[in-house]
Amino acid sequence: MVTMTSADNALKSFYLGVVAEQLNTAANPLLAKIRQSTADVWGKEVRRLAQYGVNGGVGAGTEEGDLPTAAGNNYEQFVTTLKNLYGTVEISDKAVRASENNAGAFANLLNAEMDGLLKASSFNFGRMLFGDGSGVLCKVSSVSGMTLTVDSVKNVIEGMTVDVLDAEGGAISAITARRIVAVDRDAKTITLSGGALTGAEEGCLVCVQGSYNLELTGLGAIFKSTGSLYGLDRATHKWMIPYMKTSVGAIDETILQAAIDHLEEVAGSRVDFIVCSWGVKRALQKAMADSRVVIATTELAGGYKAITYNGIPVVADRFCPEGTMYLLNTADFCLHQLCDWKWLEGDDGKVLKQVPGKPLYTATLVKYADLICTRPCGQAMLSGITEA
Repeated sequence: MVTMTSADNALKSFYLGVVAEQLNTAANPLLAKIRQSTADVWGKEVRRLAQYGVNGGVGAGTEEGDLPTAAGNNYEQFVTTLKNLYGTVEISDKAVRASENNAGAFANLLNAEMDGLLKASSFNFGRMLFGDGSGVLCKVSSVSGMTLTVDSVKNVIEGMTVDVLDAEGGAISAITARRIVAVDRDAKTITLSGGALTGAEEGCLVCVQGSYNLELTGLGAIFKSTGSLYGLDRATHKWMIPYMKTSVGAIDETILQAAIDHLEEVAGSRVDFIVCSWGVKRALQKAMADSRVVIATTELAGGYKAITYNGIPVVADRFCPEGTMYLLNTADFCLHQLCDWKWLEGDDGKVLKQVPGKPLYTATLVKYADLICTRPCGQAMLSGITEA
């Protein structure tokens, strides 16, 4: 007979390893390319030494003269707080009891819940990789009833639970933990559940529930020329600023190669991964075809297929900003984590817990991590590309 104990054991002994592998390698091709490590984690923080420049103890001299003065490597310490990443599944007591005499039906129930968790987690973690850590999905342009017109629907999907904040990130008590029930991608509107959207107006922010300024330090935070990153001010640490070319227009091989050459010439960095929007990928394919360049393909970790440019995989990602291409040396990136994905366990060691006052049981996956790029100047971004 199937029981809640059976479900608990199945989640811990069978599903955990499978889900962790899927989230780490199959959720997103860029994430699959990035190394993950428990090194440099101290308490609730990541503290990583980053080397920049070169060793200064080199020089020429006379046969009997003084040797060069020792001058070691230059180091700065990056500091960032581990971000708390959660994924929750929910099973009703009724569903469990309905399948308690049928192991196959019970397995299908768990499979369906885990598939839903994987889909939601893949969407959100992929989104975070391109975000700036703020958790802002879009900005409100206008309000009509239960519907918000927003500046972009790239980062939203039906079923997400969101908060609407004011323009400064302050909470609007009447609009928290609302489900997105409909998305009109042509009109750029989202419709929320619940009552009236009291307090919502132009300039408000739509964020994942409870996540404002608590998400991973993604590419949106790394590719900036001002402000601080990992506790260091870019104004006094120019090597923290990536190569960024704006208003590119029509993409061609010369523009692409110029960025790659700049990174190798100035930072000694070799691009091994290119990620862009779907429209930019099509524009690049057209430019290569017009130049009669043979478009080769390759297979990446997680089973993803990609075209290549001079042997470098070019991957289109739904969360990459429109008209944008990132040229990355993924060896400079690491997802530092306290541990890999784990179930949140109670004092009794169980992962399935009853929701107080409800006939529901929940289980929560947790991971404490943040993304660090040790050499921002070794990365490039091209934006304002005309899409095809």
